[in-house]
Amino acid sequence: MSLEQEVELIRRFPIFSRIQPAMQKLLCFSSERLTYEAGQVIFRAGDVADAAYVVIDGSIEISVPTPKGPLAVSTVGRNEIIGEIAIFGDVPRTATCTALTKLETLRISKDLFNNVIRESPDAAIELIRVLATRLSNTTAALSKQMNEKG
Repeated sequence: MSLEQEVELIRRFPIFSRIQPAMQKLLCFSSERLTYEAGQVIFRAGDVADAAYVVIDGSIEISVPTPKGPLAVSTVGRNEIIGEIAIFGDVPRTATCTALTKLETLRISKDLFNNVIRESPDAAIELIRVLATRLSNTTAALSKQMNEKG
């Protein structure tokens, strides 16, 4: 894939769509495209947070550890991001992410991701929106689970 095609791909992601073209090119040049098979774990709860992942194609199950075993709290797909919470909280991974289908991702290192957010207020605002939506969805899923268990 050419650099121009990579940049066009980056522009499709809301968090990166409004950053400067030079930063989009740097992001493409410095990131790594990774492919996972269905069932393959991208990272586990408790792992060191070294990168965020943008989903190019496929879907991911997000689960959290509980005393009774893993609890699926969300599914994410194309144009969504995972792994950003641990990067910004500077904490171990808070969830396990597993490929539900064949998955193609863009792995963005912690340092590069932080630089993009520092350099672009629009990207920072979009990231806050993503985090707020994720928190709301996770809270709703956990509440539903608790109500079903009585």
